[in-house]
Amino acid sequence: MSAGPGRRPACVGDDAVLLDVAEAIAADWAETGVRGSFLARHIDTGEQLGFDADEPVPLASVVKVPLALVVLDRIAAGELDAGRQVTVDPATSSVGPTGLAAFRHPATVAVGDLVFLMLSVSDNAAADALLDLVPVADADARLGAWGCPGIRVRHRLDRMYRCAAGAAGNDFSLALELAIRDDRSGRHTIETLDPAHANLGSATALVTLLQRVWRDEIAHGDATAELRRLMGLQVFAHRLASELRADTVRVSGKTGTFLHLRHEIGVVEAESGDRVAIAALTRSDRRASLAPDIDLAIGIAARQAFEALRR
Repeated sequence: MSAGPGRRPACVGDDAVLLDVAEAIAADWAETGVRGSFLARHIDTGEQLGFDADEPVPLASVVKVPLALVVLDRIAAGELDAGRQVTVDPATSSVGPTGLAAFRHPATVAVGDLVFLMLSVSDNAAADALLDLVPVADADARLGAWGCPGIRVRHRLDRMYRCAAGAAGNDFSLALELAIRDDRSGRHTIETLDPAHANLGSATALVTLLQRVWRDEIAHGDATAELRRLMGLQVFAHRLASELRADTVRVSGKTGTFLHLRHEIGVVEAESGDRVAIAALTRSDRRASLAPDIDLAIGIAARQAFEALRR
């Protein structure tokens, strides 16, 4: 990831109006204290706007979207049974604040419901239970075979927390300090924040994946349809959807949050038929676990981009 607060983002837009919107979003992020990359693309016309969209970024829980597609494709192909029962034991499962990761007792859940939990409430334990069935290397290879070289699946979700604990013990504040310091220096104490080792993607690669999913141009048709349905059930509406709450608009998304990273990718669809895929991948120097102004900046960017592209 690039370093330096004074660096000027490389903005792109398919015409002067779209370029102006990209520059306005980049300026708003800078004023809020956000660095990162952004891309919005009309799924059907291909028109787009954004900045620094090819920069590779550790994905945090955004990686659950490509993982879900791989799992759902195996289900659609008959290689994995959606009804297969899997027992998740909190004593050995991944940590996290939601879903099975927050359970205190073992629970048995069907594979299809693990995918639902992974996407709707960003359940880390559900994600790693799926990676027990579809290993990391297999998921990464499938994405490569589909022509998604800009997205890499390299480790389980629990590895993010184990690497942070290895660097900072149980001191989350220290881990956050290390993440911010290392982001500036380019030397990563927490391995899963190092682009050379992290689950990785760029805004361009992620928007392209969403475009292909919404156009049924990747994987099995049943898999893409189910992924669209499940992303529409995400319970978190504080980023992409925050400025797009209307009966005539549908937002399907997936957040990703870890230390100084706050991401979301998704698709905004209007009753008019306009469909816009968006990736907002951010990081900041904020020494806080909550940053509602940064979440709002992502929502404002999504609304501005959607309004510009639906012309």
